[in-house]
Amino acid sequence: WAFATAAVAAPLLFEAIAGEALRRVREFNSQGLANTVWAFATAAVAAPELFEAIAGEALRRIREFNSQDLANIVWAFATSAVAAPLLFEAIAGEALRRVREFN
Repeated sequence: WAFATAAVAAPLLFEAIAGEALRRVREFNSQGLANTVWAFATAAVAAPELFEAIAGEALRRIREFNSQDLANIVWAFATSAVAAPLLFEAIAGEALRRVREFN
């Protein structure tokens, strides 16, 4: 997250993070899932396997995401041009269900 925010290129670091995150994606909480794809999108680092794994995990646990996490994960996928129609559909449904939580 910090490297992405600071716009510091660190391709080897992002590669290592992607590999480790793939192995441990089920251990991430909703904020961790959203922040991870947000960081990769912000840094413009492609990680299609990681995004796919996070999409699957997010689908399974969509009700755990708060409104900010939902917004961040959708932004990251859109910014990275990673197609995830099932995830977007699930997030749209969840956002409709909780529309009053958004500000």
